Amino acid sequence: MKTSKPESMNSESVKSAPAADAELGRANSAIAIDEHDDHEHHEAPSGIARWIYSTNHKDIGTLYLWFSFIMFLTGGAMAMIIRAELFQPGLQLVEPQFFNQMTTVHGLIMVFGAVMPAFTGLANWMIPMMIGAPDMALPRMNNLSFWILPFAFLILIASLFTEGGGPDFGWTFYAPLSTTYGPDSTALFVFSVHIMGISSIMGAINVIVTIVNMRAPGMTWFKMPMFVWTWLITAFLLIAVMPVLAGAVTMVLTDKYFGTSFFDAAGGGDPVMFQHIFWFFGHPEVYIMILPSFGIVSAIIPAFSGKKLFGYHSMVYATCSIALLSFLVWAHHMFTTGMPVFAELFFMYCTMLIAVPTGVKVFNWVATMWRGAMTFETPMLFAIAFIILFTIGGFSGLMLAIVPADFQYHDTYFVVAHFHYVLVSGAVFSIMAAAYYWLPKWTGHMYDHKLSLWHFWCSVISVNVLFFPMHFLGLAGMPRRIPDYAIQFADINQIVSIGGFAFGLSQLIFLWLVIKCIRGGEKAEAKPWDRAEGLEWTVPSPAPHHTFSTPPKVD
Repeated sequence: MKTSKPESMNSESVKSAPAADAELGRANSAIAIDEHDDHEHHEAPSGIARWIYSTNHKDIGTLYLWFSFIMFLTGGAMAMIIRAELFQPGLQLVEPQFFNQMTTVHGLIMVFGAVMPAFTGLANWMIPMMIGAPDMALPRMNNLSFWILPFAFLILIASLFTEGGGPDFGWTFYAPLSTTYGPDSTALFVFSVHIMGISSIMGAINVIVTIVNMRAPGMTWFKMPMFVWTWLITAFLLIAVMPVLAGAVTMVLTDKYFGTSFFDAAGGGDPVMFQHIFWFFGHPEVYIMILPSFGIVSAIIPAFSGKKLFGYHSMVYATCSIALLSFLVWAHHMFTTGMPVFAELFFMYCTMLIAVPTGVKVFNWVATMWRGAMTFETPMLFAIAFIILFTIGGFSGLMLAIVPADFQYHDTYFVVAHFHYVLVSGAVFSIMAAAYYWLPKWTGHMYDHKLSLWHFWCSVISVNVLFFPMHFLGLAGMPRRIPDYAIQFADINQIVSIGGFAFGLSQLIFLWLVIKCIRGGEKAEAKPWDRAEGLEWTVPSPAPHHTFSTPPKVD
């Protein structure tokens, strides 16, 4: 996509040039979307109030990103408890029930508290800048959609301290574990999931309205960056499936507290129905957590290969087909529940089919790098690690999609290995790539290159030591979500736990790097990456509080 900015960065000839931007921002303050606070203070307001009341997309993006990082470390601490317990066979450190609470809350926090808010934070920060909009379309709703999140997770984490303990039925909260046998705090868990869902829906509406209505003149659909495309499609997925989750948790609530029998066979219900409803939400959800990653990687790979993205149109179509097909694969999580053979075949073939557009994407990224003049900056390293490791996770997913094989792998550590490869070395690595790629734009400073390499190599080695051996545990038959195991699994579990602790500690390097980058360092230019393209690189670094008060022209 060409922007109006010439390579020489000649500030006179361009509307959105760095020099002119601050004056334009003040002159056209009436045009700015959040005019309600523009007249009181033209500059960024200060103190705690700035963050509580902010309707500025950059501030809210920052809040989301910090919140998701805190949740990432919290969920990580729970994973450390799980891995410490599994370091040796036998029951060592925690009660089995508490172990189950840890596996449950770790899953919920990582999905709804770390990965999704991180993507929403990136969307808030980057989408308006990528499409040349002054802000998100619905700034006040934006503020609300963030500020309800801390309360949701406060409720969830507080439930661990109640008398019967927190949720202990896995993040998938299958009935009757969550209904008949769940702890008393189940109501708190349901309430917190509702709030998370509301936040996601509001965020998604905001993204859609912004992208549809606020693109700069000349930015047609097929000139949008891939990140904007993937987020648009993700937002539609969110609006489609979050109400389904809300329905599932509400039925769990009424089954447990109000005497209904949606999932109780004795009252005419069906516990397998719960799984159908849950996974109808659950499988599109996993694509919600990976599609923005595809967008990030599609931005980074061309920037460090010195080439345009190979097959831009096919990337857009592949993303759309993944989103549509994601609604037709949910029951591959349920092959062992006794489905009719026809149903098993249908879901097996659909799952095989969804691998095709995903493969198209991987092919296009590799083709973009092919014979490119590649430079290996940290964002690029994370993007390449993403492609390789995500592909491994994809292939283990195809193994799980084969019905007779799944009977062998189901509920073992093979499944855990599969989804952690796509979610940790997939989604989380892409978020880290995005953070390194856009940190100069956010902070105005370049990050410490040496530290970033330490973070990358420690993360990429430890993540494989952590998750690769799990495949073998699973193939040998070790069940998941169990605090104790047979002696033959002891050695591998020890290796896995060491990898886990190493991966957890590696993220502290990242924390240190980000704080260091915010506090100072080498000044970043408006375009720190020579060959990056897009409107976000036409505004100065750090990005001013208000950008694009006058929309840029895209040719």
